[in-house]
Amino acid sequence: MKKLIFAAMAMAMLAGSVTANGQAYPSKPITIIVPFAAGGPTDALARVLADRMRQPLGQTIVIENVTGAGGTLGVARAVRSAPDGYTLSIGHLGTHVVNGAIYPLNFDLVNDLDPLAMVASNPMMIVSKNAVPAKNLKELIAWIKANDGKVSAGTAGAGSGAHFSGVYFEQLIGVKLQFVPYRGTGPALQDLVAGQIDVIVDQASNSLPQVQAGTIRAYGITADKRLPAAKDIPTVDEAGLPGFYISLWSALWVPKGTPKDIVAKLNAAVVEALADPGVQKRFADVGLEVPPRAKQTPEALAAHQQAEVKKWWPMIKAANIKVN
Repeated sequence: MKKLIFAAMAMAMLAGSVTANGQAYPSKPITIIVPFAAGGPTDALARVLADRMRQPLGQTIVIENVTGAGGTLGVARAVRSAPDGYTLSIGHLGTHVVNGAIYPLNFDLVNDLDPLAMVASNPMMIVSKNAVPAKNLKELIAWIKANDGKVSAGTAGAGSGAHFSGVYFEQLIGVKLQFVPYRGTGPALQDLVAGQIDVIVDQASNSLPQVQAGTIRAYGITADKRLPAAKDIPTVDEAGLPGFYISLWSALWVPKGTPKDIVAKLNAAVVEALADPGVQKRFADVGLEVPPRAKQTPEALAAHQQAEVKKWWPMIKAANIKVN
């Protein structure tokens, strides 16, 4: 009898997670909430993952763009969602760490979502419209200083990666920029290409295709090594602004209280997607780095997020970065 019971339990485990209504999980499409506009770097990353994750999960994964307030509206939507595995939150250092220091949130970024997996890291890139006369970073800094307070810099809203990176940039060079908020860096980049704004400290994955197409100009990568996909673009150390390092890592979370077996199944789908050579190539082509396998666990993401809170919150509050 005991053997029969154990056999039944094993079969149930092999069948996968079972929802409260008795159906195997997942039994319907899954939604990933992107807190920025379609066409931006977070949206593009989510779509690559979603396309590959549907294979092991056996369900369509829908991308829902919920924009506004530097990504806080989209994250809040995920926090309020049912913890049943059918809603995922994707975001990055800005949305899931920095925003907690500058917005009066009615939720806790660390405790009201459960970590799922780190999915990529992405340095920033200093870029401008082609009409800017500077041809290298030192010339750009000189031009900005000569136009102190007049140079417009696109962001995805207060607290977004482009915003706090831009604030850090202006502090290092001793100027003031005119920050122009958008609902995502996708729309901001469109206006940069069109010449409506002057500069963006943008995610490399977002700007690189336009740099390679010659529609905007790049001045430096905010890392200590060049990107394999853009070996002709110098690091900030090489270009004349040493130590201006920012890596905008991205990750997935689920609403607090999502069953552990469902989290495990979703994490396995993410891990499988990140191991796919096709996904890795698409990431590498735009400068995204896949984290090591040991960093793809929920536990690793939890530890990393908490460490980043301890690192960035004091710096942001000291810089007095607030919502305008």
